[in-house]
This record gives sequence, C-alpha cells and structure tokens, in this order.
Amino acid sequence: MKLDILAIGVHPDDVELSCSGTLLKHIALNKKCGILDLTVGELGTRGNGELRLVEAANAAKIIGVSFRDNLKMADAFFKNDKEHQLEIIRKIRQYQPEIILCNATSDRHPDHGRAAQLVTEACFYSGLIKITTELNGELQSAWRPKAVYHYIQDRQLKPDFIIDVTAFMEKKMEAIQAFKSQFYNPDSKEPESPISGKNFLDVIKGKMSVFGRDAGFQYAEGFTVDRSIGVENLFDLS
Repeated sequence: MKLDILAIGVHPDDVELSCSGTLLKHIALNKKCGILDLTVGELGTRGNGELRLVEAANAAKIIGVSFRDNLKMADAFFKNDKEHQLEIIRKIRQYQPEIILCNATSDRHPDHGRAAQLVTEACFYSGLIKITTELNGELQSAWRPKAVYHYIQDRQLKPDFIIDVTAFMEKKMEAIQAFKSQFYNPDSKEPESPISGKNFLDVIKGKMSVFGRDAGFQYAEGFTVDRSIGVENLFDLS
C-alpha cells in the first residue's frame, strides 16, 4: 500500500489530538493516509493498553485512514537506537509515504521529543541503500519521505506553518472522543490526569483558534519543520 501521508504518534491519541484535522482534510482531497502508533500507551494514568487499542481502531474508522498499525514498543522505555529505528524503517519502506507527520520536537511528555528524534532519524536512514531490511522474507527497497513535519502538542510552540482545518473540526473532536478512557467522564472512578479535566477539549479548540487567527482561519493545526519551507510563488501563501 503506497501512502501519501503517514502520521506517527508515540501514544494512541497523539495523532487525533494534534493532526487528525489535517488527515481528514487530505483524505477529503483523495490522499491516502495511515497512522502508525509506536506504543499502546500502557503507562497512561487512565485505561490500559488493550482498551487503548480498541479506542484507536474506533478513532481510525472515524478519520477514514487506510490503515492503523502499532509497533508495541515499550511505553516510556523505548530508545532511539538501531533496533527501534529499524522497526520504523521497515514500516516506512512498506508504505512509502511522501510525507510523515510525527510528534513534537519538545513537549511536556518526554516520550514526545524522543519519538520525534527517533522517527526523524529513521526517515533519513530509510533512504540509505546499504541499510537492508526484509518484509515477509523479501528484501525491501530504500525509501525516504520527501518531508517530515512535527505536529504541535501540549506546549505552545511557534508553528512554522499552519493548516486550515475549520471544515473538519467537528469530525476531529469526534475522533478524539473515541478515546473515552482518556478524557472527561463524570462517572469515571479512575485517577485524574492532565487531559481528563472538564475543560481540556475546550483547550484543544482554543489552541487551534489561536493557530488560525493570524492567517484568518477559524481553526488550524500547527507544525514545525527542521528545514526551510519552499513555495512556488507568493500567491500560494495565505
């Protein structure tokens, strides 16, 4: 399966919270998109890994991605090393995405920044022909995505660009709320967490409103990139 966009998150719900509006928009433009979670989020304060997988599958159906996969790395204890890089390289070469979206380079949760570095390096190494990988006993071809963009998560980083997702806001919120174990539920007996408060989803909407304001969008998602961004002409800029 050849993808246009592969969104990678270290925890199930990272993609939904941070860039699912962008996925929804590009799926509406007939782009083929997929999601790859690195862990099942088994160390999260609420719920458990098995439940998170069910919720992730439900969210994927709402968004309409072509597939959702999970590498089941150890939550919190995965490393940016050869073993973990090769796991991601195999997926990149399998799906050959043109663009990869991945975790914030710096954030409150230390897994986010570490995952960002892991994925960024794996994207580069995936293009090296002398790094060999196999899938189902067959040698994979080298593949390097054209671009890696980091979505903005908990910390209010300054975006290098934003995507207008106003038309997809309600569907994004529906996908987020597929993770029922993680967000506000007045009947829940589980411990409170930084994302389980009653106003958390309002915070998400507020952040998207702030991102969009400068460009005249009602709601937007923000991204950072490690290189200069090129445009064909000034009229492509909003």
